[in-house]
Amino acid sequence: MANNNGNGSKQEKSKEDLAKAVQASANKKSQNSKNQGKKGGLIAYLRGVRQEFKKVVWPTREELTTDTIVVFACVIFFAVTFWLIDTGFLAALKGILGITLS
Repeated sequence: MANNNGNGSKQEKSKEDLAKAVQASANKKSQNSKNQGKKGGLIAYLRGVRQEFKKVVWPTREELTTDTIVVFACVIFFAVTFWLIDTGFLAALKGILGITLS
């Protein structure tokens, strides 16, 4: 369990030195990555945007048409549904409260 050969303190010191070296290396890499992000500016950003746009899988004309029809159908369905609910509530309130709207 305990190291009684007298090298315990040397091993602990070397572990501490190794940990400090690893931490210094990580800090240096972190500083380098921060500096790299600032070097390119607007041009580098636009190049990155262009590269990302090349990775996008654009829908075919048929997929786009189908999806557009589905969206319009859903919008119409919900618009009619809410209109019917609103008309029903209005009729119920007119009946209950005996009011008229002109």
